[in-house]
Amino acid sequence: MKLDEALMGVTRLFLDTAPVVYFVEENPDFLPFTLSIFERIERGDFLGVVGAVTLAECLVMPFRNGLVELQQQFVALLTATDGIEIVDMKGESGILAGELRAKYNLQLPDALQIAVALSSGCEAFLTNDVALKRVTELRVLVLGELEI
Repeated sequence: MKLDEALMGVTRLFLDTAPVVYFVEENPDFLPFTLSIFERIERGDFLGVVGAVTLAECLVMPFRNGLVELQQQFVALLTATDGIEIVDMKGESGILAGELRAKYNLQLPDALQIAVALSSGCEAFLTNDVALKRVTELRVLVLGELEI
């Protein structure tokens, strides 16, 4: 599916961890897609939404390896970029995550990510985890399946 087609009608796009990591670390396989996504966010085509799980997962490797500059890049991108909103998890997200985990046999971080996306009104969820496509409550876009 073409990226433009996949994003049609999306006003709030949840960013899972992988697309953010690919963008910041300039992964050559996915940079054209993530660059296009972040350009669209900066242009105001839609809002990029992340939760605390995305931020935490992005920071694990930089903290583990003492990469302070990379830590700062992730934090700046997700907390200080116009067009990106960090949403807090509320009690309703926890309840929904439990329901999603039971329904789809998701790992807890994935269930939390999907729950936060749904609770914050996202129409689509950008990931590179094909297994999340079984979730039907919102549009799951897998980077590896998209075309420019």
